[in-house]
Amino acid sequence: MNMHAPTETRALAAASAPDAPLPGYQRLRTLVAAALALVVLLSIALGAALLPDDGLATNLSARALPPGADHLFGTDPLGRDMFTRTVKGLALSMQVGLLSAGFAALLALVLGVSAALHPKLDAVVGLLIDLVMSLPHLVLLILVSFALGGGTRGVIIAVIVSHWPTLARVLRAEMRQVLAADYVQVARMLGRSRLYVARRHVLPQLLPQVLIGALLLFPHAILHEAALTFLGFGLAPHLPATGVLLAESMRSLAAGLWWLGVLPGVCLLGMVLMFGRIAEGLRLVLDPRRAQD
Repeated sequence: MNMHAPTETRALAAASAPDAPLPGYQRLRTLVAAALALVVLLSIALGAALLPDDGLATNLSARALPPGADHLFGTDPLGRDMFTRTVKGLALSMQVGLLSAGFAALLALVLGVSAALHPKLDAVVGLLIDLVMSLPHLVLLILVSFALGGGTRGVIIAVIVSHWPTLARVLRAEMRQVLAADYVQVARMLGRSRLYVARRHVLPQLLPQVLIGALLLFPHAILHEAALTFLGFGLAPHLPATGVLLAESMRSLAAGLWWLGVLPGVCLLGMVLMFGRIAEGLRLVLDPRRAQD
């Protein structure tokens, strides 16, 4: 059974569920936190582009140094600067996660809108969702990535294949609510086609949910990318990906080199939480039911 799907589905469903009004100060605090998180994430992407690649080169004279003034995150057994490797690894994980979550959300949107065109298409989409979600999550990720030869392309496609059903299920439920609305029923009685209804009524209602859902899928995407890479089915070992850093750190933790695994892991966790903040802020802005909070 898919152990991650119920958690992901509840998180995505929360994006479309009505909430109690937030006090003004709490709304402002959420928006400020989301803005700060966005600034930090943009700083990571900019820092990865500006940091020189010298820190990725082997330097045997600076092997296994603890965190200090010269090396904020210390160095690994080959003398490579861990701060440079961590920042570039986070940027790489962010890139893979954004591509995976973006394409998964796009696929879910296409299927969600297609389900509104005809009852038979709706049945096919529901069958596909149940079929993919019935498979063990991690096993599906490994099988798809392994079948595609691993690497960045394999990881992205594996995450897309395994993550679109959670958002598609939420969009399909939202689509059914829209089709049952009175104004849609009136449009149908006036002779409007299903294509017109899907384009003018269903699609605008689903787009905010897709944007929020993509941000909520992102943490799962980067964590699964790191897990695949850690297990050896993901990104190439020569890339400074976070999963590669964590896998390499396992060989050195027994020697007391704690900073090799702890610091990249904490940074990865922080990036995941920041995207959760951004998703919450975006939900406050886009959800019309909370516009008057």
